[in-house]
Amino acid sequence: MGLTYSYGIYLRPENAARALNKVAQLAPPERRVPPLAVTLPGGERVVLPFTSGFESEPVDCTGKDRVTFDTSLMFPADEAVRAYAEAGGLPIEDGRVRIGYVYLDMYFPSLLDPRYVCLDFWAATSRMSRLFEDSVAIREVFADLAEAAGAVCCRFDTGDGGPGQLLWGIPPS
Repeated sequence: MGLTYSYGIYLRPENAARALNKVAQLAPPERRVPPLAVTLPGGERVVLPFTSGFESEPVDCTGKDRVTFDTSLMFPADEAVRAYAEAGGLPIEDGRVRIGYVYLDMYFPSLLDPRYVCLDFWAATSRMSRLFEDSVAIREVFADLAEAAGAVCCRFDTGDGGPGQLLWGIPPS
């Protein structure tokens, strides 16, 4: 089994739509798939440029513990991202690189605390996991996403059973 590193963003359920809309802003500007309509628990709807189960059929999250999205995200081309792009023959577009599928598991509630929802972005390959660990730009994108989405924290997890590394957080109220 390969490496499966991830970034987890923990937020209150009422901030889930805002977070998903912020994630959509990381997608490439051109759409390669039909838009995905997602209904969150509580009825709020968002439309995303991603798939779920590699399909674009509407997703209703009501009553589900987890929903998985197949995302295509672009990250700034820092040294690590640039090396990843060159090794994989990936183009650098406007200073950013589409690194491949990044899977997004959305947990209702999060596994760590039932008061929160978790957006867990995990690398599709061991090579991408190493990139997640090495790239300062990717780390900053996820920390900034957490802050912009009104999250309570963002952590990096290597899947080794440890607590992970806290990248961004606010004190609980």
